[in-house]
Amino acid sequence: MNVTSKSLSPDSVRLVDGTSLCSGRLEVKSNQSNQWWSSVCEDDFDQQDAEVVCRELDCGAPSVLQGALYGEVEAPVWTEEFQCGGNESALLDCRSSGSARNTCSPGKAVGLTCSEPVRLVGGSSRCSGTLEVKQGYWRPVVSFGWSMKDAGVFCRELNCGSAVSVTGRRVHEAMWQVRPGCVHSASGLRDCVRVISMTSSRTFNLTCSDSVRLVNGSPCSGRLEVKSNQSNQWWSSVCEDDFDQQDAEVVCRELGCGAPSVLQGALYGEVEAPIWTKEFQCGGHESSLLDCRSSGSARNTCSPGKAVGLTCSDPVRLVGGSSRCSGTLEMKHEEEWRPVFENHWTLKEAAVLCRKLDCGSAVSVELRKTPHINKSPVWAISSGCVHSASGLRGCVRSDYSFYFFDITCSDLLVQPIILVSLSMDGVSQPQQQGFQVIRGSNFTISCSIQPQFPGGSFLLTFTSSTSAHNYTQPAVNHSAHFLFPAAEPAHQGSYSCVYHVYVFSHNFSSESRLLSLSVSDSQQ
Repeated sequence: MNVTSKSLSPDSVRLVDGTSLCSGRLEVKSNQSNQWWSSVCEDDFDQQDAEVVCRELDCGAPSVLQGALYGEVEAPVWTEEFQCGGNESALLDCRSSGSARNTCSPGKAVGLTCSEPVRLVGGSSRCSGTLEVKQGYWRPVVSFGWSMKDAGVFCRELNCGSAVSVTGRRVHEAMWQVRPGCVHSASGLRDCVRVISMTSSRTFNLTCSDSVRLVNGSPCSGRLEVKSNQSNQWWSSVCEDDFDQQDAEVVCRELGCGAPSVLQGALYGEVEAPIWTKEFQCGGHESSLLDCRSSGSARNTCSPGKAVGLTCSDPVRLVGGSSRCSGTLEMKHEEEWRPVFENHWTLKEAAVLCRKLDCGSAVSVELRKTPHINKSPVWAISSGCVHSASGLRGCVRSDYSFYFFDITCSDLLVQPIILVSLSMDGVSQPQQQGFQVIRGSNFTISCSIQPQFPGGSFLLTFTSSTSAHNYTQPAVNHSAHFLFPAAEPAHQGSYSCVYHVYVFSHNFSSESRLLSLSVSDSQQ
């Protein structure tokens, strides 16, 4: 593989003190003979002039034009007003005013941010397709090593919301290599681009959400924003009063995430203007939020603490085990469930998954070899990414492996069932506070559990205000029965069943609900 760098540098305009080649305070070379660079005053520069500068610098369209954004004017000052039509190839090709100026008010130095020269082509909209970057000329980008978090940088650059899917397609042509880690730096995408010469490689095909996004969080969590007007490309905050659980289900599905797990106002920051002005009325089955009906009444204010903050769950599961809390770890990505695998996973990483599944703590994580002759497709998630704030979906990438993970969580067992049966003479209906038995009658407390593993034992625990007792029996046919031949006041209290079993070289237990029992002298 041969890698070289490429950089273009116009000789008459530049952006200084910015975060990348495409942002900074504008300076123009005022005299080609003396090589002086002059600051430009905001009063002499407009949007059409900015379009010419961004094009001359081989950047994307201007995204921010603001005085003193990258510092104050430094002498000398450009002395004429630019009057570009917007289609010129260089700023000095534009007409300029005949009147000269030699002063500029504080806060008026032209600060310009050009968008990165990226685009998506061949898709169904401007927010989907093959990613291309312009570095002198347009080329597709190699897809190797990219995650959803990396892809989100391009979606934001294109003002296209959040990354929904990343795929690849093998081609035989010259491509740009963009280092994934570099795109998160402040230097800008252009500083991350290299030309790569290979016989063949895979393109980077990206789909972004065109109309919704979650900000200040991860790919599946953040403050909700909706593109309020497709023509002006503005993003609007949404007020909690205009959004409910069914609306949240649609958003999470549209972003390719799991079901909504948290919906809370201001969880990821307060409302920022502009504000979405209608109430969503989704049925929960729509494919996108803007497909939902909305109210006809408009609102333009939102109380503090009411900006919609949404957390969608990561679509993960354990399959093939004895319960939903054990088995092969799988994740849904690109509408496809695959096993998860990456080197260096430990119980620490498995514990994160067990918590996500509400399955307690991790007991074991084991490698299992695929039964196939060839490597199988897996979703690769690095161990470090599991603990990051970006969420699992922000780190997932496609890979192939002979192995995958089997995880066992502590909440492996289902909850046992506890029941009380009474003698014919002492039968009593369950009361609001529990069961009641007649003094002297016999009663039986039965513990049972759904069949998962053979053997095991039941511990019947009893507590009252004055005493506590434990009774133990082996599990026979997944149940045990504790007979009390004569009910006495001392039997009055709370009972629970705890099932114990030793499997997978570990002890597991699961406790039933509490059963409250009272003893009376006569039937109520």
